[in-house]
Amino acid sequence: MDDLMFSDNPDEHRFELRKGGVVAAYSQYNLLKGAVLFTHTEVLPQFEGQGLGSKLAKSALGDVRARGLKAIPVCTFMAGYIRKHAEYLDLVAEEHQRAFKL
Repeated sequence: MDDLMFSDNPDEHRFELRKGGVVAAYSQYNLLKGAVLFTHTEVLPQFEGQGLGSKLAKSALGDVRARGLKAIPVCTFMAGYIRKHAEYLDLVAEEHQRAFKL
């Protein structure tokens, strides 16, 4: 899937995954001091079932790590992704891990 492109769209407060130049999935966020608060993640219906949500989560959390920030996964999809991929658990502050059952 080399036609995928991940980007941060700060004007829309969301990370986006484009397929063939079209937004296929996005994760909305609020940028806080020292953290990214993920509020909602969505894969557009015509792109469901292709693993794009997971690819978006991996890229978004990688971006959070690269910026030296923490993640606050209010979004159930992002919390579930972190639950399944423990390598991202360190991005969630200890005091938030219990709240999101991580």
